[in-house]
Amino acid sequence: MAAGRGAAAGRETADGDRVVAWRPHVPGLTEVLHASFTDHAYPSHTHAAWTLLIVDAGAIRYDLDRHAHGAWRSGVTLLPPGVPHDGRSDTPEGFRKRVLYLAPDTLGEDRIGAAVDRPAFDDHTLRHRLSQLHAALAYRTESLEAHSRFAFVLERLSQHLTGTVAAPPQVRDDVLADRLRELLDVRTSQGLTLTEAGEVLGAHPTHLVRSFTRRHGLPPHRYLTGRRIDLARRLLLDGMPAAQVATAAGFHDQAHVTRHFRRMLATTPAAYARSRPAVPLRKRATRTSKPPA
Repeated sequence: MAAGRGAAAGRETADGDRVVAWRPHVPGLTEVLHASFTDHAYPSHTHAAWTLLIVDAGAIRYDLDRHAHGAWRSGVTLLPPGVPHDGRSDTPEGFRKRVLYLAPDTLGEDRIGAAVDRPAFDDHTLRHRLSQLHAALAYRTESLEAHSRFAFVLERLSQHLTGTVAAPPQVRDDVLADRLRELLDVRTSQGLTLTEAGEVLGAHPTHLVRSFTRRHGLPPHRYLTGRRIDLARRLLLDGMPAAQVATAAGFHDQAHVTRHFRRMLATTPAAYARSRPAVPLRKRATRTSKPPA
């Protein structure tokens, strides 16, 4: 149903509670869940995955390993796998949340204890990165963007769990950035994950993104989208039907390429193709004065 995601399941109850969940095609992410509840209270339970959540409205009270905690709008909550917890609204209006479930090996069993001791982080940078990741996991978005944003979320979480939170490093690796650009040029229509790029180029995903962005002035996923738009334009002007151009240029479907076309060119692929002159324009003959006899 979506780029970088499987089919979504949604439910809305008579009292206005709503749950939407889907499985994203991003290594390390097992599920995405967006929910809003008024009176619902979770009984004590456990997950096999890490539970990473942000609250968009209201507040949540919960017990983790028999200790009371809270989740609020400005913070980030990380619940470790295998540890009992519950959940309920801390306000009469209920709460709205966005949740990611991370495979156990993304953060490691050796960090469960640290998460039990401190499951909440008042970290604006991490919350902002999480919100960006949720947006990248939405309908018809670039898989490379979701992979990139997830890598930065994992980096920040690891810093919190090891007590090494620091400002982003100043990275400059022009050779690596140019090699990644060459790889994206070759894989424009096929695409690639950040993990694949890291394996080919022998670099950590966040180092790749930082190097590329510093060198070329935009992140890899935006560069790839631009290259795909360029390819789609060439195919349209060569006469390929707009309905076929989307997949040929690496987009997920026609609606996906149309959204990016509107953003880039303020028009649709079909309208762009129709703008071609019916007959090729000929150069006007230029008058030249005859030389004197």
